[in-house]
Amino acid sequence: MKTISTLLNQKEFSRQDLIQLLTAEGDDRQALFGKAKEIKKKLIGNTVYFRGLIEYSNICKKDCYYCGIRLGNTKVARYEVDKEEVLDAVRFAWEERYASIVIQAGEVTSPSFTTRISELLADIRTMTNGELGITLSLGEQPREVLQEWYDLGATRYLLRIEVSNPELYLKLHPNNRTHDYTKRINQLQTLRTIGYQVGTGVMIGLPFQKLDDLADDLLFFKNQGIDMIGMGPYVEHEDTPLYEYRDQLLSKKERFDLSLKMVAILRILCPDINIAATTAMQTLDPQGREKAVMVGSNVIMPNLTPVKYREGYQLYEDKPCMDEEASECMNCLEARLHMAGAEVGYGLKGDSLHFVRREAGK
Repeated sequence: MKTISTLLNQKEFSRQDLIQLLTAEGDDRQALFGKAKEIKKKLIGNTVYFRGLIEYSNICKKDCYYCGIRLGNTKVARYEVDKEEVLDAVRFAWEERYASIVIQAGEVTSPSFTTRISELLADIRTMTNGELGITLSLGEQPREVLQEWYDLGATRYLLRIEVSNPELYLKLHPNNRTHDYTKRINQLQTLRTIGYQVGTGVMIGLPFQKLDDLADDLLFFKNQGIDMIGMGPYVEHEDTPLYEYRDQLLSKKERFDLSLKMVAILRILCPDINIAATTAMQTLDPQGREKAVMVGSNVIMPNLTPVKYREGYQLYEDKPCMDEEASECMNCLEARLHMAGAEVGYGLKGDSLHFVRREAGK
């Protein structure tokens, strides 16, 4: 087995190297976190970029076994945020100099849905003079739809794969055309060829998941040249099929710690990408997002969804900040980040350095 010093000074990493880092404890764990912090400070600095999150709709055609808004969950009150309410949230982000927003929703593919999103993008561009960065997280879509949205001003797209192992994917999704692993992976390449900054991510600490799988997830991000990552611990939801396996899970503390290690290793493996400190991190630890920032994350997504809709967008249990208005959330996060030694990059879109370098090299 290699020493932690040898591992952390390598430029390339094997699956076994990554597994060793994922199992680091004590001084080795602290050395891992220290190396990630050093790399982040050198390349990214202490700036954290805000992406104002708008959970546009919880209507979804997918039936993923882990998700609280899955099609088969009849207990969910379905909603779609009114257009003017979306624009109010966008206006708040723009006026508060967030510089970027994320529009997220359950997966829907219909001409009417496409039209509503396109109209929103056009209105957002007009309202903000094209100054606001826009990330979409709207699932798999036809290429022509993705192209249309890109032409209307969306420049980033987040499509989480949740796991990179196709066999594990089948244990987490129905085996049908709606949940096609290959199609989802191929969509990442489609997004790249259109010109998007490409984002994806995985869940950490799932039932049936092994350390080998997490190491392969990290190598997948590296080999695919992903620009931005949003990943965090798996948090169970009682109205999902996967809840049956909750007794097999690592403890919440163990899942959180493993997630922190994933963030730190990813910063070392892919030093110039954007890494989000996800809300799921805070679900398992009150200071979860700040701790993620301290070991490698540089993006946070304050929730701008009108409070009355938030109860309906619970992908997992115990989601934090359910009743905080946008201004409260902003002030709270800013104070928390300051305590973590970071500062908010107000007025900065915070494009992925990896994407910028890739585009410059074309």
